[in-house]
Amino acid sequence: MTFPEQEPNLLRTGHAACAGCGLAIGMKLVLQAMGPRTIAVIVPSCEGAIGGVYPNTSYGIATIHSAFEIAAPTAAGIANALKIQGKDDIQVLAFAGDGGTFDIGLQSLSGATKNNEDIIYVCLDNEAYMNTGIQVSSATPSYAWTGTTPEGNPRRKKNIMEIMAAHYNPYSATAAIGFPRDLQQKVAKAKDIRGTKFIHMLVPCPTGWKTASDISPELSILAVETKVFPLYEVEDGKKYTINREPRGLPVQEYLLKQGRFRHLKEEQIKQIQMDVDEEWERLKYRASHSGLNNR
Repeated sequence: MTFPEQEPNLLRTGHAACAGCGLAIGMKLVLQAMGPRTIAVIVPSCEGAIGGVYPNTSYGIATIHSAFEIAAPTAAGIANALKIQGKDDIQVLAFAGDGGTFDIGLQSLSGATKNNEDIIYVCLDNEAYMNTGIQVSSATPSYAWTGTTPEGNPRRKKNIMEIMAAHYNPYSATAAIGFPRDLQQKVAKAKDIRGTKFIHMLVPCPTGWKTASDISPELSILAVETKVFPLYEVEDGKKYTINREPRGLPVQEYLLKQGRFRHLKEEQIKQIQMDVDEEWERLKYRASHSGLNNR
């Protein structure tokens, strides 16, 4: 068996990502695990910009640029065309950000998932509309600064994993760039499953999160270890598996490394901690009652 990290780098040097971009790191890891027999759908967003300007590209696989809101159905159309042609050795992958997944593309993603289209959909979640000026999205956490919430986002982050679970699709998983083996194993697992596979990946953005460019992997690790972003899988919308038991660090160790949270008051940090603890207990309950043992 060839391990994903031994595959060629399919996000080549010369791309236009910002220094320390978690999205570029995440895409590189995903593409390594997917391999060259892959067609990817790219939407107008950071992942569309970093590939370069036509006729040049940093992507080492065939890519199709679709409209912002239709990554999933575009990928589904390609997958069905390949099926008609009898080409069953090519995987179809859709990349979209949190804006194109949680918000503008949610309707089309829901339709494709309900039809159980044979695609892998990767949400590159940097928790705001970074490519167009750092505007708030449904993935922006509570109290986080963005260009459109200068005093902090008043709403909690949408739980996209539970929305996907409600579709009873065969496989959904969370992933973080600070745990590359876990991420690539999940991509490899998704490749062997027929139907709609969804991977929700946290990809820190130094520009939008107001952080140093060399700590993106560290931030994603802290998000997991503070239970802000647990690593888990959901199969058939019912079976939950927690992939890593967090160390249970206080949330402020994650929050206060980011400029977007530096305005937080003590009571706001306490509220975030309460919300995180509540969500973790809910996840543990689902995992313990779904018939699967935690890893």
